[in-house]
Amino acid sequence: MAGSDIQANSTTTQGSNVALHGGSTRLKGFIITPSATAGTVTFVDDATTKFTITTGASADSGPINISLPDEGVKFDTNLKVNISANGASSVTAFFA
Repeated sequence: MAGSDIQANSTTTQGSNVALHGGSTRLKGFIITPSATAGTVTFVDDATTKFTITTGASADSGPINISLPDEGVKFDTNLKVNISANGASSVTAFFA
């Protein structure tokens, strides 16, 4: 059987550089659960911003579920997230 083992980690901590995985990895997908306030979730490789997702101003909008195509997004050093103040109530990342 070919393939790789997918791992997951989540956080509810707001602020900068919350580590989800230490070491090189590929982000395969993520789920962001919005809060009642609009904000952002930024995915960071060590100190380098890879991309930012803007969340809506309603927890009723439902979760943001993204599966990344092909090999996903490569994080060379580590996988961290920055959740702006009240930007999301949780972030779950799937990586291999």
